[in-house]
Amino acid sequence: MKRNTPATRRQFLATAAATAAGSFLLPRSAVLAAPDGIGRTDHFLYRLSPPDGPYIDTQRDNKAFAIGDRKVLVSEDNAKTWARSADFADSENIMFSSILGSGNIVFATLTKIYLSTDNLKTYREIVVKDRDGSPYLPHNPSDPKKPGSYFYSLDGIHTCQIDGREMLIWGNYCNVKHGAAPVNIYYSTDQGETVKIAYSFGRNPHFQQKDAAPATFLGDPDNPVLCRHVHSVAYNPAENAFYACTGDLDHGEGHGKECHWLRGTYAAAADSWNWQVLVSSDANSRYKSGGINFVNGQVYWVADANGPKNPSEPYDRGIFRCNPADLADKAKHTRIFDAKYELAAMTIDDGVILVPEYGGANPCDTGFIFSPDLGKTWAVYDLKEFGDRSGVRVNPRNSDGWFRVCLREKWMNRAEVLFIKPLS
Repeated sequence: MKRNTPATRRQFLATAAATAAGSFLLPRSAVLAAPDGIGRTDHFLYRLSPPDGPYIDTQRDNKAFAIGDRKVLVSEDNAKTWARSADFADSENIMFSSILGSGNIVFATLTKIYLSTDNLKTYREIVVKDRDGSPYLPHNPSDPKKPGSYFYSLDGIHTCQIDGREMLIWGNYCNVKHGAAPVNIYYSTDQGETVKIAYSFGRNPHFQQKDAAPATFLGDPDNPVLCRHVHSVAYNPAENAFYACTGDLDHGEGHGKECHWLRGTYAAAADSWNWQVLVSSDANSRYKSGGINFVNGQVYWVADANGPKNPSEPYDRGIFRCNPADLADKAKHTRIFDAKYELAAMTIDDGVILVPEYGGANPCDTGFIFSPDLGKTWAVYDLKEFGDRSGVRVNPRNSDGWFRVCLREKWMNRAEVLFIKPLS
């Protein structure tokens, strides 16, 4: 693939019209930086959040939640001003936040989760409940500087409407930087007043505290399904079902594969879950996935395939779509974009597909794959002025029309916040 080759929208559409949908890679298109700090491509505007402002951690409609120096803040005008703030000593370790339909704000550090119901006039800690209703407490870390990452997520969409009620649901992306942690899917059906475990993965011997005895391993001792972390959780309203995918490797005989797709259904009357593993795979597979989205009953996802393979074997990469019932049958998948490198996240909002590229594996600098029309046409951009960054946690557009993207340096280190606004 050539990079940084200017491509006009006319060239882009002409190439797309002459090529089968989803089977082509276009030259990376030119970008233009504006004096007001707003850059422009053929398809979208982009800008960083103000460098002298707080770190904008999430957004929804006109509301935004941000992290400051030992503070948390909320805005009700798309982060133009910050109406209220509250002291929060551990703000630098906030790893997750979500704004709910009621206006409630759920936010979490590495090991603790909090709720504000009044725009940060007050907030309180929420103790997670296990599946049996008992308190689910974080473990006592052997190294206090590495307590584990219980709540961080790669997704940018964490809420859905199910049976007329909003559900908050996500899985933790852990066992990378902050020490060992158990892998869970969390949920709340009461606007964050209670947070519970929807699913707990088993005890993975490869991701435990140093010198831990097997009897003290983290994870569900009764679940043989192992993984390193959760990549994505999403809801399909057409089936009234949830899907989750995990990573990362195949550790061979006796330890099992870590890349799974699961399907879960929720019974509200009993407040109970039923989960089934649909596919388990090695790491050179489209089933090592991320960015699950559902549109018109079809499942869309990106492939994070990067595991060991034979020299002659290609990487099973790209952006894919299929009927959920056909997930386990590769022959029934449509590769709508043939990506050269692995991908980790994707958000689809009203037909617009925004996919950050993974800077750690990709020679791009702050790269994005973009489709304005649900995969009929595509463009690829490098926003080189921002350097080697990877985007995650892509929130859908706010009421001013801007996506919010968390930029990461070396994958796990918080860097800047980028906003992207499609031109049409």
